[in-house]
Amino acid sequence: MDLENENEELQNNESNQNEPQEEITKVSGMYQDWFLDYASYVILERAVPAIEDGLKPVQRRILHSMKDLDDGRYNKVANIVGHTMQYHPHGDASISDAMVQIGQKDLLIDMQGNWGNILTGDGAAAARYIEARLSKFALDVVYNPKVTDWQLSYDGRKKEPINLPVKFPLLLAQGAEGIAVGLSTKILPHNFIELIDASIKHLQGKRFKLFPDFPTAGIADFTNYNDGNRGGKARVRAKISQYDKNTLVITEIPFSTTTTTLIDSILKANDKGKIKVKKIEDNTAAEVEILVHLPSGISPDKTIDALYAFTNCEVSISPLACVIEDNKPNFIGVSEMLRRSTDNTVELLKQELEIELNELEEQWHFASLERIFIENRIYREIEEEETWEGVIKAIDEGLKPHIKHLKRAVTEEDIVRLTEIRIKRISKFDIDKAQQKIEALEDGIAKVKHNLEHLIDYAIAHFKRLKDTYGAGKERKTEIKIFDDIEATKVVIRNTKLYVNREEGFIGTSLRKDEYVTDCSDIDNIICFTADGTMMVTKVDSKTFIGKNIIHVAIFKKKDKRTIYNMIYQDGRGGPSYVKRFAVTSVTRDKEYDLTKGKKGSKVHYFSANPNGEAEVVTIFLRQTGSIKKLKFDLDFADLLIKGRGVKGNLVTKYNIKKVELKEQGVSTLKPRKIWFDDTVQRLNVDGRGELLGAFKGEDRLLIITQKGLIKTIVPELTVHFDDDMIVLEKWKPNKPISAIYWDGEKERYYVKRFVIENPEKEEYFISDHPKSYLEIVSTDYKPMAEIVFSKSRGKDQRPNEEIDIEDFIAVKGIKAQGNQLTTHKVKQLNLLDPLPFEEAEETPAEEMEVIEEETVSNDKDDTDGTLDTKSGGADSDGEQTSLF
Repeated sequence: MDLENENEELQNNESNQNEPQEEITKVSGMYQDWFLDYASYVILERAVPAIEDGLKPVQRRILHSMKDLDDGRYNKVANIVGHTMQYHPHGDASISDAMVQIGQKDLLIDMQGNWGNILTGDGAAAARYIEARLSKFALDVVYNPKVTDWQLSYDGRKKEPINLPVKFPLLLAQGAEGIAVGLSTKILPHNFIELIDASIKHLQGKRFKLFPDFPTAGIADFTNYNDGNRGGKARVRAKISQYDKNTLVITEIPFSTTTTTLIDSILKANDKGKIKVKKIEDNTAAEVEILVHLPSGISPDKTIDALYAFTNCEVSISPLACVIEDNKPNFIGVSEMLRRSTDNTVELLKQELEIELNELEEQWHFASLERIFIENRIYREIEEEETWEGVIKAIDEGLKPHIKHLKRAVTEEDIVRLTEIRIKRISKFDIDKAQQKIEALEDGIAKVKHNLEHLIDYAIAHFKRLKDTYGAGKERKTEIKIFDDIEATKVVIRNTKLYVNREEGFIGTSLRKDEYVTDCSDIDNIICFTADGTMMVTKVDSKTFIGKNIIHVAIFKKKDKRTIYNMIYQDGRGGPSYVKRFAVTSVTRDKEYDLTKGKKGSKVHYFSANPNGEAEVVTIFLRQTGSIKKLKFDLDFADLLIKGRGVKGNLVTKYNIKKVELKEQGVSTLKPRKIWFDDTVQRLNVDGRGELLGAFKGEDRLLIITQKGLIKTIVPELTVHFDDDMIVLEKWKPNKPISAIYWDGEKERYYVKRFVIENPEKEEYFISDHPKSYLEIVSTDYKPMAEIVFSKSRGKDQRPNEEIDIEDFIAVKGIKAQGNQLTTHKVKQLNLLDPLPFEEAEETPAEEMEVIEEETVSNDKDDTDGTLDTKSGGADSDGEQTSLF
């Protein structure tokens, strides 16, 4: 039995070996291979452009198909898409979308029909309705089959180019964007003319810089562009101006947005209460025009900043320059892209010249052979030959005495071509014309050889020709500017109400039954002080506990040195009382700060918050205890230095204070605020950037004059926007006259006028409203001088230049006065000269007091004599370092 069982087992094993065995494939292996294949395909064949020609495969196949179909006439896009499907193994929708994107860049395709609108985001019409053909530029720089490398299409039926021989930095001109597997690319478009200029500079060995230029125009800050590499950033803004006092107009939009998405973002910001908008009108057609109507009482300047801060009127674009090079992705900057593109153009031009040289030499060779063959009647020697070999040999023998000057040996193929010459051509052969043709070919050969020897000069000439031929209308659209950062808390519309429950110690927007404090926004910070001498800054919320007995609540401004807090407090139960003046410039949010010395039972006797550093006078009443004789005395906060919030302060009295009463309202003890104008960003600032305009008190104003003859004065707020045609910006002095010389379009004469502004709240034009009137000279000097350069009259001597003392020429009159005629003679030029000397009365400055920074304050020494020390100060008692939040 055992033997039988063994035999059966052996037979079963043999039969199992003959049957096909199942192979076990691990899923991880499948995933690794297949996923990498898919990722490689998407990266190389779909999403990322090649550095050689700047095209993705679908774009290259579209352009190749258009060249196949090109006969100078328009083709239906549907027809082009269908033809492209012979090369591109994907659906017609992807091809059609890619073709529309190429067309909208307005460089390679000449379009007809509705191709959509990049400004509004409207799509193109269906492919069966729109037509296209290659542009002259594309035919000039994209194609040359003689220098093109070819490969079989996906099904092996057709040949398609591996790369098109593009002789221009096309990738940078068009830009590119694509999302692959594991990586993406975002190359921003650049200006056509600037790319050509940069290519020429590279060929000349000079340095160059490239910055994007967007078809939607706008204003851009490329400070952190980083040459288009990873980590770079471009900030792009819409162009917004004031249409009238209650209307803003947007005339250019940021790249990557449309008027639709822009308006949607404005409406969302309005719904969230960040800005206030009455209504929006979109009048966009060929050019952008979006009218933003504001409610009355809303500042247009502040709203412009709010639009940049809270809507798509400002967008940040992060470039990522990734290209396919040597069949793999490579991250390089746009400058390096341009260098490689330019070098590739030089190489292509070299190949074209070499091919042209070879063709010309071949033409010269055969033209010379033809002349020898006909001129020496070698064709007669083949009349008696009976075989083809004999004919070839006879011609070869007949040519030998005459071919020493040829540049290569005569081949059998050359002889065969000679036998194909028609008798009619031989009978009409003209030796002189043949010689002229040979000489023309020799001139062409010499020219091509010269270009090859001076290849860089030839390439520069190529780029200059492109600029001259196709550069018209391709000037930069996007204005390059450095942006001033906008602080959101300063421009947000405060549409929420803040309330406080002082006794219980709560603040918030939901405490509607309690005391109203101020309007606020959800991004504001609130500063609070309590009766026990503590302070806290916290974010706006529906309900927040601060501490019982709140004595002051307000919106907190970071780095605010002009809001000064005056405070008298008792140090502990029954302890002495101190006085201090301090500013709060920086704190940590939601941290409780003790403004006293921290003893239990400390309390605040008097507290005031002064937005412009006012210093009031208070009367202090003491309790009757012991032998105190003086129970009442005054304290003037102007006698105190302004120090940090952590100082102990100066001793007021060691006796108990009964009460403190306000005796006299104070005036500001701060210096007038110095304001500068930064011409780079066209904004005011208090940080010392740009030109100093002066020191401004509360009632001081700025004088603004534009080239259009508009004059106005404004309060110097840091959020103010300025027109591009502004020619005068200075501190306004009400009694200082303004002098102007202008051309009156109606009278066709120059007029001079002097005036002062009578209504500082009103904007006015001080030249006539005739369309041909214009402002020639304006001066705010006390004694301005001008020079008249006269035109030369026929037959007369040149009239000498004349200097005019404008103060003597005309008295100060009203702003609407026409003025006095300058001269009856024909004027060639007017020049403003240096003014005559004038001693201006100096302003007597008020008593000034600086804010002492918290970091520079020294420690207090305790006083026990009961007198008020107005000289000493104090440092932060806990010694901790404050920080911004």
